Amino acid sequence: MNSTLLHSGTETARAPIEGLSPQLILLHARDDVAIARQQLLPGAPLMAGAVVGGLIPAGHKVAVRAVAANQAVRRYGQIIGFAKRDIRVGEHIHTHNMAMGDFERDYAYGVDAHPTPRVDAPRTFLGIRRADGRIATRNYIGILTSVNCSATVARAIADHFRRDIHPEALADYPNVDGVVALTHGQGCALDSEGEAIGLIRRTLAGYARHANFSAVLMIGLGCETNQIDGLVESQGLKRSETLRTMTIQQTGGTARTVASGIEQVKALLPEANRVTREPVSAEHLIVGLQCGGSDGYSGITANPALGAAVDRLVAHGGTAILSETPEVYGAEHLLTRRAVSRDVGEKLVARIRWWEDHCARMNADMNNNPSAGNKAGGLTTILEKSLGAVAKGGTTNLVDAYEYAQPVTAHGLVFMDTPGYDPVSATGQVAGGANLICFTTGRGSAYGCAPSPSLKLGTNTALWIRQEEDIDLNCGRIVEGEQSIDEVGAQIFELMLATASGAATKSELHGYGQNEFVPWHIGATM
Repeated sequence: MNSTLLHSGTETARAPIEGLSPQLILLHARDDVAIARQQLLPGAPLMAGAVVGGLIPAGHKVAVRAVAANQAVRRYGQIIGFAKRDIRVGEHIHTHNMAMGDFERDYAYGVDAHPTPRVDAPRTFLGIRRADGRIATRNYIGILTSVNCSATVARAIADHFRRDIHPEALADYPNVDGVVALTHGQGCALDSEGEAIGLIRRTLAGYARHANFSAVLMIGLGCETNQIDGLVESQGLKRSETLRTMTIQQTGGTARTVASGIEQVKALLPEANRVTREPVSAEHLIVGLQCGGSDGYSGITANPALGAAVDRLVAHGGTAILSETPEVYGAEHLLTRRAVSRDVGEKLVARIRWWEDHCARMNADMNNNPSAGNKAGGLTTILEKSLGAVAKGGTTNLVDAYEYAQPVTAHGLVFMDTPGYDPVSATGQVAGGANLICFTTGRGSAYGCAPSPSLKLGTNTALWIRQEEDIDLNCGRIVEGEQSIDEVGAQIFELMLATASGAATKSELHGYGQNEFVPWHIGATM
């Protein structure tokens, strides 16, 4: 495809679209495509002097301008791909006639940065104040593993305290949300000094010190590469009454370790139960932003509505973490323009370059995303998906950029480098301190995230009707014209505060959260 330089907002104005059908959504005056509110049949009205040329599924794109072969196709006023052949007005635009192409982004570091308005009296939620001043939204006891070999033992200990199996185990501890085992498949057969062990250790340390854990018991096998002593020392952790460690080999085998673990958790429960909730400022909220099972409506409804909620959160002093680097690819220039400094913008771009090199080494393609479900929902290229995904970050400045699982210390909108795979991405965010996850979905993802609650935001009403038991809020009213983006954003912000105050999410009611702990595995398995 032809190489094109992308300038945001600097192109010559294009002729307006006259008489567009109310069944279509035009997102920007420069766009070549409109989005179908519902399935459109051939011959349906398109715009003045034109009709739909073929079947257009709901959420998919139809051409409102003719596009010559090899020329850029725009949605959101931005490039989402290039025409494989000449495209006529009224045609369905998707994988059969549009593809990725090379073009330069104008990063224009900081040109759109602006003062962020702050409210005089921040809203509050009912949080749990730890002894060191950190604020929690939940109160769990966590069982972490240094290696996959200790996963079965960790789960056996946690299962002893499951309310659905042994309701008596926590009957005297109503202020404890549960005992959860977060296991993984790593910890051995990796370079003892390399990037991979540093990544798993940083992730485990982030969970070990997470405010939503009243106490943590870490269990190893004993002979693994990821030695607990090395983990504790390298990450600046300190063993204490609330951070205990043990190994199966040293304790004397599986049964003895399970029994010892159960007794240690029992000893921790009385203190964990002594917590109370109190009003705390919304500045203590750290919200991880996720989108999974996206569709053609994601960038129209749930993502921009979540962005409106993020703007409110930032105005109240809180923090939002935008992530999924492969899913901001092609839209990173919209973030660099909002960076508070060139250094922050360049940190983001450096991670983009790392991913390009990583994919080249692995003989992979950054455009292997969207997934099959995303494409069925109307998304064609990663450029299109990314432009909708960054809307979750709202409109405030990008104040910092972090590597995976690094502690997030800044207040405001930040970026964390993670894969696009939601469990891996959210695991990094929680390791960085996220005490709440907001997850948009158009296809119907099933996901939870212990120890941090996860809110599901549906992009369309059909999903809400089909899968209401998993979705916390329907954003489909936006596309139906019943509510504005800002109105739904206000609802999401209120839902954030209620959830942080202890209201259970749908995923918590279903028991999601333990299996979704998936640290990023990188490098060779020996």
